[in-house]
Amino acid sequence: MSGQPMPCSPPEIGSLFLFEKLDPEQLARLCGEGRVELFPPGPVYAEGDPATCFYVMIEGTVVLSRRVGADDVEVNRTSQRGVYAGAMQAYLGDRVRQAYNNSMRVTEPTRFFVLPADSFAAIMHEWFPMATHLLEGLFFGSKNIQAAIGQRERLLALGSLSAGLTHELNNPAAAAVRATATLRERVAKMRRKLAIIAEGPFSREVLARLMELQERTAERVAKAPALSPLEATDREDALADWLDDQGVEHGWQLAPTFVQAGLDVDWLEQVAAAVGEEILPNAAGWLNYTVETELLMNEIEDSTTRISHLVDAAKQYSQLDRAPFRVVDVHELLDSTLLMLSGKIGPRIEVVKEYDRTLPEVPAYPAELNQVWTNLIDNAVSAINSAGGQGTLTVRTALDHERVLVEFRDTGPGIAPEIRGRIFDPFFTTKPVGEGTGLGLDISWRIVVNKHHGTLQVDSVPGDTRLQVLLPLTTETPEETA
Repeated sequence: MSGQPMPCSPPEIGSLFLFEKLDPEQLARLCGEGRVELFPPGPVYAEGDPATCFYVMIEGTVVLSRRVGADDVEVNRTSQRGVYAGAMQAYLGDRVRQAYNNSMRVTEPTRFFVLPADSFAAIMHEWFPMATHLLEGLFFGSKNIQAAIGQRERLLALGSLSAGLTHELNNPAAAAVRATATLRERVAKMRRKLAIIAEGPFSREVLARLMELQERTAERVAKAPALSPLEATDREDALADWLDDQGVEHGWQLAPTFVQAGLDVDWLEQVAAAVGEEILPNAAGWLNYTVETELLMNEIEDSTTRISHLVDAAKQYSQLDRAPFRVVDVHELLDSTLLMLSGKIGPRIEVVKEYDRTLPEVPAYPAELNQVWTNLIDNAVSAINSAGGQGTLTVRTALDHERVLVEFRDTGPGIAPEIRGRIFDPFFTTKPVGEGTGLGLDISWRIVVNKHHGTLQVDSVPGDTRLQVLLPLTTETPEETA
């Protein structure tokens, strides 16, 4: 936007604190390459537009704002002469994207000294070469340090997740190994029992009925109902008594397995009718091995399915083989992160999911949102642990004025009012030494606000702390940097 051209006075320019040390020749050059413009109330430049000019206010009132989601949030309002804004990093040239990092408007007729970005860069390099090098070093050094520390924060989180994932994988893997060893033993006994039956004086028809009963028993295992402990005990007693009455030795040992498989007295009476009293004891032993084999295979299937589920969750969490920027269902991301952190959350913390499954998908960087969820869940768990280790973590999603809300609520001690304004500052942490870097919320804020144009806010009272992420449902082209 351009204002009304006005005369440029070197003495007036020299009265501004930014230029008060310049000599008359330098002030003359400024007036020669720059210009004075009078802007009416309204916008001067917009955030994200190419940074073409450096502005120094001579008189008036300026308001600077940053875009957060769909809103422009005011960050500064001043009438101080000499304040400056605009292309302040022009001296870095093409090494960084030259765009306005805020929006500026004026609330009354305001005069600016306006210097084109190219002229500003040339003057900085020519008049202040040492200062320019120092500023370049400070800028790029700060970015490198921030990136390195951010990477360390990611590695710390990855180490914690890896430990939790290893623990979660170890349980089903160990169960599968145990079940496999037991299955091998049961199959060997089944072969021996089959040999005993085959050597007996049994007709082909009886053996055929026994094989049919084996198949039907295996089918019943897959459909076994869930029983309460009291119901299971009653059924075990009834089965044990029936087996004893039929002359089956050690019936009390067979009864629990039969009950677990969903077999009852009626079923065993059908077996007795089909094979006869003489073969019933061997048939009962044979069917017991059949049931145990099916139950063990179910256990192996459950364990390996659990392992597969955990691996899928790890892939979902890390977003391997996925596009870095895409439209995603936030619930899938939340579920994978909660599963990855389940070992750290522990059994004493209840996790409540209050999901609005009707929410539309959002355009996002899913791997980085998972990092945000990790940081916020980790903080919530730490808060609950600091208050005794028992509490509730509630993860809620909802639609909030054309934005998706993801809220993490914990029942920890809360955030003291005097530090609430600092929790998003880099290196600020309330965790014990060695347990926190103070970068988790800073990184989360940059990912949500800078990269996704969303909002990250906190609301806290003792026993009820809520960190809320608001993500827009639409976005411009993906940002290249956070």
